[in-house]
Amino acid sequence: MASKASFADQQKQVQENIHNQIKSLCTVMDAILLDVNEPQESQSKATPSRSGLSFAIGRNGPTNNHPDVPKTRPLKRTELSQRLKDSIGYTLDVKQSQIPHSEAGQGLFLNGEATVGSVIAIYPGVIYSPAYYRYIPGYPRVDAQNTYLITRYDGTVINAQPWGFGGETRELWDGSKMLDAKLNRVATEKGSDRLWKMLSKPLESSRVGNGEVLEHRNPLALAHFANHPAKDTVPNVMICPYDFPLTEKDMRAYIPNLSFGNAEEVNMRRFGSFWFRWGSRNSESNGPVLKTLVLVATTALCDEEVLLNYRLSNSKRRPSWYTPVDEEEDQRRWS
Repeated sequence: MASKASFADQQKQVQENIHNQIKSLCTVMDAILLDVNEPQESQSKATPSRSGLSFAIGRNGPTNNHPDVPKTRPLKRTELSQRLKDSIGYTLDVKQSQIPHSEAGQGLFLNGEATVGSVIAIYPGVIYSPAYYRYIPGYPRVDAQNTYLITRYDGTVINAQPWGFGGETRELWDGSKMLDAKLNRVATEKGSDRLWKMLSKPLESSRVGNGEVLEHRNPLALAHFANHPAKDTVPNVMICPYDFPLTEKDMRAYIPNLSFGNAEEVNMRRFGSFWFRWGSRNSESNGPVLKTLVLVATTALCDEEVLLNYRLSNSKRRPSWYTPVDEEEDQRRWS
């Protein structure tokens, strides 16, 4: 089918497939968390705590324009995870990686069974379009103390560090670090990193807005814990960009992302290693979207660690633990 379809048609079919899978997952979690027999009362209009990213982007005092937080069943994250597995056949766990190197830290594990093509995980966090790179905490050396950054082919960067492990409630989130977002994978700080840390001056802004009510217990919002495979081991998932339509209000709570700034207000084009403003961006024909990422199984999975090819740039010095899965693929990714 793919050989007979145009590239645009292939993209459309993939997006529809991913969207339908995620919509089904959202429906399952709604059935677990929402009591349809009771009228939906709202919890208090919670104010997001000021910490982490909110300080980095210059968050001002709280406003009163916060959306209502719908009442959900008081399930723990582990309880929701188990019930999700009972419904779809799998869930995710984070535990000590089986990758045999000292920096592997925690890894992502599939608990249960999933077929090839299944959406395994969603990459959570704050989304930065190329127009807002200078607002990423730690800019310009954004990766010096943050190993939870990922980039889409279109240049969109997602910072999962503020999300951490998620949380135990459905609540308003403005991009601030979670209270339990103490990730164990610590970047090694060298002398040059300390220098960049002192010199870094990310621009300050409050362009995340008032935040969104998100389900922090979402068991699949853990893609940032997937490790790169060890030598002579092949990955079992691949990255797939997913443009979530913001018109899907009923699904929004399960998409663990916020967009920094107005991604539609400026168009950017890439020339070599640099991005430049290129006039005004026209509104999306199908409405506004969140440019997110998901992990899709490339083989049948059963109770095993989720492994993702990091495809690190071959023009930069790679970590000692990194072994290319396919050197030619890495070159194509960064050419």
